[in-house]
Amino acid sequence: MPQNTAKFDIVIFGASSFVGQILTRYMVAQFPLEGELKWAIAGRSQSKLEELKSSLGNAAQDLDILVADAADEDSLDAMCAATRVVISTVGPYALYGEPLVKACVTLGTDYCDLTGEVQWIAKMLESYEEQAKKSGARIVHSCGFDSIPSDLGVYFLQQQAKQKFGETCSSVKMRVKAMKGAASGGTVASMTNIFKEVASDPSLRKTLANPYAICPKEHGNKTYQDSMNRPQYDDDFNSWVAPFVMAVINTRIVHRSNSLIDGGYSQNFEYNEAMLTGKGIMGGGMAAGVGIGLGGFAIAAAIPPTRWAMEKFILPKPGEGPSPEAQEKGFYDLRFYGKTETGQEIRCKVTGDQDPGYGSTGKMLAQAAACLVQDISKEQVQGGFWTPASIFGNKLIERLESHAGLTFETLD
Repeated sequence: MPQNTAKFDIVIFGASSFVGQILTRYMVAQFPLEGELKWAIAGRSQSKLEELKSSLGNAAQDLDILVADAADEDSLDAMCAATRVVISTVGPYALYGEPLVKACVTLGTDYCDLTGEVQWIAKMLESYEEQAKKSGARIVHSCGFDSIPSDLGVYFLQQQAKQKFGETCSSVKMRVKAMKGAASGGTVASMTNIFKEVASDPSLRKTLANPYAICPKEHGNKTYQDSMNRPQYDDDFNSWVAPFVMAVINTRIVHRSNSLIDGGYSQNFEYNEAMLTGKGIMGGGMAAGVGIGLGGFAIAAAIPPTRWAMEKFILPKPGEGPSPEAQEKGFYDLRFYGKTETGQEIRCKVTGDQDPGYGSTGKMLAQAAACLVQDISKEQVQGGFWTPASIFGNKLIERLESHAGLTFETLD
């Protein structure tokens, strides 16, 4: 078995994928190859990686390329042995992700990704958490729009509440005030794959429906969690709200953070997410429309013939996604409302300056990996499966505000 000789600080696995290319371009601009952070790109196709390197111009002329295949354990071991951190953009993770997690856990190599697949995270925890604690590998899932803005947004709000009131909030809501962005083929493939998995293994429904599915077994929180899967009026925001498609992963990550952070937020912590659609008849109608649309997609994706038709004729294919111009025009504005046990209230917001799932996700993923390398030693945080809030906290918030176009603010 190769030993971790760490020639590189970071290797981007899947660099020629849609998100991988965005991430690599950001890395070239943010972490020049002659700088102190040593990084490389990797994937299964030498020619595609060479093509990507060529497209990056003179700034990337010294960029190293590693060839590794998700189906080839020896190549994954060699790649993991050569770096301190692996960033994986190779999804759907339920189909392709496990061999790399296994290699990282075996060698003690740190890892981060952008998965939104709760059922896969639960499986990885069951299979590899104890081994990661022994080997020193820090595994951090969901380091993109799933779920850094939500997870660090709640963490930020709780820090502010503690400063202001001397106590944290026992209930928090996140509401999407505004968002502009498009889905790529990779995201759609991950979502449709979940429906395929549920069709072949109905027991997964229980995992997907459990708000504590990825919490440690001893977490102890038995509080009812509203899934917000239907339109309703929210008095705290004076607006109708509709289901938010990313809530399934974000809420699970936030609950795991509550279990992992020293002291936690609250033993009876409540958290939910939804989209604001406005007041009155128009707001209610929009909320109903979003709910019907998401429900229709779920029904169509669950039935093999209609799922096949959508994948073939309607949905974007893997490798497809928004143009660079569209990514630049994208943004998001998330609002958080927290309430303490004694009735104190606090509001915060998190914003991002690019398409949430692509431009902004690429920047968040890069800074998360750099944070693992440069800000958090293995002595400070040991091996195991962490969440963005539980391992990065304020160190990543500072990076995101300085270098990735995010803002974290308390509102009056």
